[in-house]
Amino acid sequence: MPDRLLSSMAVRLGGRIYLFDAGEATQIGWKKAKLGLRGLTLVAVTHLHADHCLGLPGMMMFKAQVNEPSPLTILGPPGIRGFVEDNRRMLDFHINYRVDFVEWHDGWDGPAYEDDQVRVIWKTLKHTRLCLGYRIEEHDRPGKFDPLKAEALGIERGPLWGKLQRGEAVAAADGRKISPDAVVGPGRRGRHIAYVVDTRPVKSIYALCRNVDTAFIEGMFLSAHREHAEAKGHLTAEEAAKISGRAGVASTILVHTSLRYTNDELQLLEKEASQHFPSVRVGRDMDVFAIHYPDQPSRPIP
Repeated sequence: MPDRLLSSMAVRLGGRIYLFDAGEATQIGWKKAKLGLRGLTLVAVTHLHADHCLGLPGMMMFKAQVNEPSPLTILGPPGIRGFVEDNRRMLDFHINYRVDFVEWHDGWDGPAYEDDQVRVIWKTLKHTRLCLGYRIEEHDRPGKFDPLKAEALGIERGPLWGKLQRGEAVAAADGRKISPDAVVGPGRRGRHIAYVVDTRPVKSIYALCRNVDTAFIEGMFLSAHREHAEAKGHLTAEEAAKISGRAGVASTILVHTSLRYTNDELQLLEKEASQHFPSVRVGRDMDVFAIHYPDQPSRPIP
């Protein structure tokens, strides 16, 4: 609609961008958000319905405008490769970077994608056609470095401290070998988020959302319109909130809300959900959320 964009979520970390879904005209929202294209590394598509994938060709053409663009990985259900390649062949649009496709299949074991920053896990949901939900896990961080222990072991402040923090053993002035675990505490969990849209309640949602720091879950309908949610394979705001509580989610952002509700009426979805899970709000176009580390003091949703 003129005042409401379609589904798309960009996760920014360490100069890279991981994009989840690309509904029609995603590139317009991208330009408004001033995200930049050089860091676009991954596009993960939930399913082959127009409002989740028709913006992908436009984003690919958009990325091709960058000089020496980096490779792009595309995740999705069976058929995502054919969808992209058929569009590219018929439209004859220019691509100047490598594109790698990973399609889900029965019996998939392990992450769908992994690099030196994150791993992405996928599971099937319950929609009117095969639909995937995603869990994004930042790799664990090193434990806390104890400078007092390092000094007591004869390791003076300087480059050796950095090596210990990176997991490398070093030699003290007297030749003793000092291992990182002597001065660095246990590893700390990275940040975890989930992206779950277009589904009815199903067990796999809990695996995707278990103890995540922020879950982006669809709250398509008010419970008064539950019959539409059941018929079309969607969640109500109440169902999303209850799932969040049972899954141990720290905070929830309701996304992919029905266009039957005006922007002014989105607060009704938020109000209904908050009766069942307090740390919830409705996501709106151009919203930006900082995901805090789990060992940081809890903070309200920005």
